[in-house]
Amino acid sequence: MQYGKSLLYGGFFVFCYTAFMSNRLEKYFYKNKGRQIYKWVHYFDIYDRYFKQFRKRPVTVVEFGVLHGGSLQMWKKYFGRKARIIGVDINPGCKQFEEKQIEIFTGDQASRSFLRKLRKEIGPIDVIIDDGGHTMKQQITTFEEMWPAMSDGGVYLIEDLHTSYWKLYGGGYHKRGTFIEFAKDLIDQLNAWHSRDKKRFKVNKYTKSIKAIHTYSSVMVFEKANITRPYDEQRGHESDIEFSYLGFSK
Repeated sequence: MQYGKSLLYGGFFVFCYTAFMSNRLEKYFYKNKGRQIYKWVHYFDIYDRYFKQFRKRPVTVVEFGVLHGGSLQMWKKYFGRKARIIGVDINPGCKQFEEKQIEIFTGDQASRSFLRKLRKEIGPIDVIIDDGGHTMKQQITTFEEMWPAMSDGGVYLIEDLHTSYWKLYGGGYHKRGTFIEFAKDLIDQLNAWHSRDKKRFKVNKYTKSIKAIHTYSSVMVFEKANITRPYDEQRGHESDIEFSYLGFSK
């Protein structure tokens, strides 16, 4: 009897808690009675911040890592009836989770040949969520091969980046070859337009295609766009202030 009361009170708490939620994804998660979803709770605000612009639009969404298929159903509900939802997993058993609007591709995300075939078959992608195997090779290879498939205005989100610090996944603090260190190089490339060392630090394809990089605990978000050389302008009247204290004259 006591157990039954606990279930009743627990259900009432979830009902009350979700009733005041503005985040559709978090609300879906807490009310989910379908296939299992396994996420760090603080991810939901990050998802909604960058994905809400794509809701109810004819978009292609790709998630690496299917597991029980619950998150694919969540994306289907969130993005709406016009969305094409694609799951990618190395486990062929995940194929059973296909349904209307949801496709499953089987392959190794550390395989460049598989990823190149995948992006060719799928076409332009608006949203990528990398929640796959979390090893350094998988994360870096997937980014390098799938970034060219992102449409302008697209969002690439990679999660569980704490594995960059875990030895089991090939990580380590300040260890070269982790996704975190790889991303630090991408931050440099985003700013390469301002380089004064043209031999070692040049503008490349990432400089011309990464609009922004956003960093959160265990998550990074990359925004895709066609980027041209930035420029500055001046407007208004100059003042008589001296700049000699900076080491140069006005």
